[in-house]
Amino acid sequence: MNLREIYKAYVNQLTSLYPDTEARSLVMWLFEAYLSVDRKDVLNNQPILQIPEALQNAMNKLMAGEPIQYILEKAPFYGREFRVGPGVLIPRNETEELVQLILQNHKGKMKVLDLGTGSGCIAITLALEWAEAEVSGLDISEQALAVANENAAKYAAKLNFIKADVLQKDLNLEKFDLMVSNPPYVLEKERTLMQANVLKHEPELALFVPDEDPLRFYKAICLHAKESLHPNGFLYFEINEAFGPEVVSMMNSEGFGEVRLVQDINGKDRIVYGQVQQTES
Repeated sequence: MNLREIYKAYVNQLTSLYPDTEARSLVMWLFEAYLSVDRKDVLNNQPILQIPEALQNAMNKLMAGEPIQYILEKAPFYGREFRVGPGVLIPRNETEELVQLILQNHKGKMKVLDLGTGSGCIAITLALEWAEAEVSGLDISEQALAVANENAAKYAAKLNFIKADVLQKDLNLEKFDLMVSNPPYVLEKERTLMQANVLKHEPELALFVPDEDPLRFYKAICLHAKESLHPNGFLYFEINEAFGPEVVSMMNSEGFGEVRLVQDINGKDRIVYGQVQQTES
């Protein structure tokens, strides 16, 4: 028995659930995690005496639809690995673009708040890549905050985490220079467009909004931003591609200026940001 034979067998099993390219990628993730081998070892027909039980168990979970990030308890984000698990949203590539835009646009000493921090991937990455920033993360989920604290400790990132619900009216936040959020934005009616493993395993609280009120989190966060941002402070959102103009209009109507809509690498509306227009009271 050799690695190539096992690789082909696993890929064949997974193609009943995943596209061929994704199936191949998933098997390599498993091989790297449980066998400490790479693609070169597979191509070289490296022999293997037996399949480790942990590898077969992981494969069984994949076949049952569990996301590989939850199986391995980690997900890549901006060149680092972040711990994730059930109850914590898996970081997406689009969110890396949000972080990149913030880092391109801002330098120097600023106080930053990430609302709905989840695994902490946004807040921790900003803290590590932007040394002069003082970063905090906020989330309603104790489970998510526990994971975020683990991730911060792993990279020795200095952050403050806050347990709070962004849908509450009065959060009594301190003042910040920049706020960022990737809030829930998937419509209930879009469930049928999503992969079954996402629906079954990822936290609904971090994904879905009612069809009749798709901007509920954006509206709430805008109000908090108006109260807690310094004059000319910045607010950044990741958005559902279907609601770019609506989010822009909402921010304009709430008194934000210089509001901009940014497309992601795939040409889809993905980020909206602007500045709060006010003076110190």
